[in-house]
Amino acid sequence: MRNETPHPDSVHLAADAELADTGSQPSEAASDAAAVFSAFEAALNDQKEKYLRLAAEYDNFRKRAVRDRQEAEIKGMGMLIRGLLDALDDLGRFAHVDPSTVDAVTVVTGAELVEKKLLKSLAGHGLEIVNPVDHPFDPAVHEALTTVPAASEAEDHLVAQVYQVGYVFNGQLLRAARVVVKQWTGARADAGPDGQGDGAGSGG
Repeated sequence: MRNETPHPDSVHLAADAELADTGSQPSEAASDAAAVFSAFEAALNDQKEKYLRLAAEYDNFRKRAVRDRQEAEIKGMGMLIRGLLDALDDLGRFAHVDPSTVDAVTVVTGAELVEKKLLKSLAGHGLEIVNPVDHPFDPAVHEALTTVPAASEAEDHLVAQVYQVGYVFNGQLLRAARVVVKQWTGARADAGPDGQGDGAGSGG
C-alpha cells in the first residue's frame, strides 16, 4: 500500500481554519453580552424617564392644589368681607355723628342695629353664638370661671351667668363661652326633714 504524506500547505490551512472556528466563539459571547447590556441600559433609561415625568407631574399637581386652595380661601374671605360692608358703612356713619345733635338713645339703637346686621351676615357664613344661660354646662364649648350655689338639685351644673359669649364657626370652636356654673351641694347638715334645724339645744 502506498503511504501519502499530507502537503505542508494543507496542514497549515486546516490549522488556520480550526483556530478561526475557536476564535469566533468568544467574539459571539461578547456580542451577546453587549446586546444584553444595551437592552438593560435602554430599559433603565426608559424607567428613569418615566420617573422624572411622574415626579414633574406630581410637582405640578402639588403646586396647582396649593394655588387652588389659596384662591378658594381668598374667594371665601372676599365673600365674608362683602357681607360686612353695609354694616361697616352704618358703623362709620354712627362713628362720625355730631354728639350735640344726636341723643344717646339714637346712638345705642343704631349700634344695636349694626350688631344685628353683622351677626346676621356672619351667621350666613356659619358663625354661631354660644350663649348658654340656663343650659347644662358643656366643657367642650364652655369655660367655667367660678361656681355659685344652686337653689335645687335640678339646677345642678346649669349655667347661671355668661361673662363672655363664645363662638363656633362651621363646627370649629373659635372661643369658649366664659360662664358661671350652678352647683348643688345638698341640704344643710343641721337641717331637719322640714328644712329647719333639728332642734338640738332648744328649750322646752
